[in-house]
Amino acid sequence: MTLNDNGFGPPHRVVEAAEWHAAVAGLKAGGYTYFDWLSAVDEHPEGFRLVLHVARLAPTLDHLLLATYIDRDVAAVASIADVYAGAGWHERETHEMFGIDFGLALDPLLLPDGFEGHPLRKEFVLASRVAKPWPGAKEPGEGDAGSSHSPGRRRIKPPGVPDPGDWGPQAEAPDE
Repeated sequence: MTLNDNGFGPPHRVVEAAEWHAAVAGLKAGGYTYFDWLSAVDEHPEGFRLVLHVARLAPTLDHLLLATYIDRDVAAVASIADVYAGAGWHERETHEMFGIDFGLALDPLLLPDGFEGHPLRKEFVLASRVAKPWPGAKEPGEGDAGSSHSPGRRRIKPPGVPDPGDWGPQAEAPDE
């Protein structure tokens, strides 16, 4: 386990995926009894960074981030729900959104039944950005908040969105 303190935010430790459960259990035994959150970051194409935030409340408040890197092809790591009961909810969400396997049968949490894919993976097509144009005059994050008119410009697809014929349901060819 390596400790990194970059002076920005809480210190963080990085462990190998095989050491994930033991490292989390060690933190709890070491006084980090407050579980805050667990999530992932898609580091496409390398894989995923799984991150846990915990805190030690006494004698003073001490925050810590624990991270591990998971291979994209075999996105699996041991569950820590037996260490922190609240982690089960976060694991369910991370499983649904990123497809990371925690070795448990996880019920759907946020997505409707029958939903296919993992929406927070970078290769996931954001169909709503293609099917329905952005309703604002500008893309999110663009300036000129005080402007009363929309500048004329051609519509372009957001980055990473395939052509309409390359994804989604296709119309069946009429019988001849």
